[in-house]
Amino acid sequence: MGIDLPLMWALIIGFGLLMYAVMDGFDLGVGLLFPWIKGAEQRDRMVNSVAPIWDGNETWLVLGGAGLMAAFPSAYAILLSALYMPLLLMLGGLIWRGVAFEFRFKADASHRPFWDRALIVGSYVATGAQGVAIGAFIQGFEVADGRFVGGPLDVLTPFSVLTGGGLMLAYALLGATWLVMKTEGPLQARMRALAKPLLWGVVAMIVLVSVWTPLLHPTVAQRWFGELNWLWLSPVPLCVVLTTWALWRALARQHESAPFMLTLVLLLLGYLGLIVGLYPYLVPPSLTLRELAAPDSSMGFTLVGALFILPVILTYTAWSYYVFRGKVQSGEGYH
Repeated sequence: MGIDLPLMWALIIGFGLLMYAVMDGFDLGVGLLFPWIKGAEQRDRMVNSVAPIWDGNETWLVLGGAGLMAAFPSAYAILLSALYMPLLLMLGGLIWRGVAFEFRFKADASHRPFWDRALIVGSYVATGAQGVAIGAFIQGFEVADGRFVGGPLDVLTPFSVLTGGGLMLAYALLGATWLVMKTEGPLQARMRALAKPLLWGVVAMIVLVSVWTPLLHPTVAQRWFGELNWLWLSPVPLCVVLTTWALWRALARQHESAPFMLTLVLLLLGYLGLIVGLYPYLVPPSLTLRELAAPDSSMGFTLVGALFILPVILTYTAWSYYVFRGKVQSGEGYH
């Protein structure tokens, strides 16, 4: 039996995007939380907690984009045309945030507030644009003869604005629980206090998106509620409830690492729910991954390279997290 190349590539791309969301999510979350922290020393510790690893986290976004172009070039062309505006804003935000990361460490006291604001703006723009793109993807695209035929502002709808706000809350929760794990003292206590309302905000967004998405797509409604599907899929929302309860309890009991790990589980469940609803559509609501797959010879050739590079990325990512493990102390810095 041969390898199901479209499915294999879909798993690789899905894994890459998931890794990007959870790993770049918490360092974007650090920037999102900046307005709620005023002290220069505490802000330095926040940035130092992600400074050695933030740029490596973005490797996964490159992997996901390159994999999509190699294995599903038609989908790449359609999605890039449809999501041109939010993706351009996202890249601009990521670049501006990266510049702010480097310059704020070298700026004198009079210029550092400017780079702090730059970090905030870059984080909010990049995260909001990602959330709008996700909402537009869930809504689906107008396609004719294999081309996107909609307008550039089609992505901007009440639903995509909702998902943009939802992703900001999710990344902020990731950032807050990351800082609970990586810091001590007043900063840790402040992050623990912020994580509680952020958790309820994320749960509210999960509920709203879960109710709204079946109303947008009859196929999603059929997938979740048709026949006895709801019975087989009920473990997903049940696990969301249990994870939320465990996360709230971990915050209340002042655990160190458990809140961050449980936040990762909560986002993984949201990602799983999205896949369950939309599979096998790669360009919702009409084109499946098999319809958009490149020729087998092309997918097989590029798969060899992907299976070589994936262990390399996983190894150096794990090694960098191991090297910079532990709490970030006041006065310590990567730069």
